[in-house]
Amino acid sequence: MNAEVFAEWLRRQGHRVFRTASSYWYEAGPRVLQAFPYHWLIAPDEKEIRDLMLKRGIVALRYSTPLDFPDGMVSYHVVLCKPYELEMLKSHARNGVKRGLEHFCIEQIPFERLAVEGWVLQQDTLARQDRLRSMTQKQWECLCRSADGLPGFEAWAAITNDELACAVIICRIDDVFNVPYAMSHSRFLTHHVNNAIFYSVSREMLGREGISYIFFTVQSLDAPANVDEFKFRMGLEPKAVRQRVDFHPLLNPFATPAAHALTRKLLSRDPSNPVLAKAEGMLRFHVEGKRCITEQAWPECLMAQHQIETY
Repeated sequence: MNAEVFAEWLRRQGHRVFRTASSYWYEAGPRVLQAFPYHWLIAPDEKEIRDLMLKRGIVALRYSTPLDFPDGMVSYHVVLCKPYELEMLKSHARNGVKRGLEHFCIEQIPFERLAVEGWVLQQDTLARQDRLRSMTQKQWECLCRSADGLPGFEAWAAITNDELACAVIICRIDDVFNVPYAMSHSRFLTHHVNNAIFYSVSREMLGREGISYIFFTVQSLDAPANVDEFKFRMGLEPKAVRQRVDFHPLLNPFATPAAHALTRKLLSRDPSNPVLAKAEGMLRFHVEGKRCITEQAWPECLMAQHQIETY
């Protein structure tokens, strides 16, 4: 599977998709573009960005760049490389995997089943993250059915008594597996369902021929700060990058610390509002990304690396 197949998945969901010299882009929100594949680190020049905005009527875009790229907030990708063995995990995570596998069967499932039965898991996951308004059941079903039949896409689930307890969507892009969605129901968390599926599916993916590593996620704009802690406990690692948010030339003068402070205040009054949450995140990344990299507040998961680099 290549990036064009992933682009087709997004088109089937109704997203607009564009191709430029450095990357693919899809309309993640009204006139807001996200670069993909998500694991690519790109370095578009100013002309490419301006042409994309001015010719397509785009107000903002977001992408990941190398750590030495000018501007951009210090951020991270969550990845997993070989080798990955049970013995490598800390005792708490290792015991969680063992106990989880005693309760659940991990197997590949059809996307139609995920579309029908998986919404309960996705809904519960979004509720735990206070992001319930960010997706509807109709959007979820379209997302799942859009992947059906596309090469490289798979759905895996943890099952108990023929009930889905946890599930992930995975897709291979060239030599990297991506995990665009993972969801579970809180009823099964005490039985370590997440440990079981993360370990089992990760082992399956890394065991495929020609796979270099797994890309799980990029630091979120609006998810809780602790959303990636479980992944790190399961042996996944943060890879330091810079996330850059660029605004249309006409809007750029207004993307200021004052605008961010106002948006943050509005969000505090309506914390589950997905539009305000994304706007606050984009302004935060943009404003912070304008500061010198040595003056930025590095994510906690990168502090050890930061201390080594500044020693």
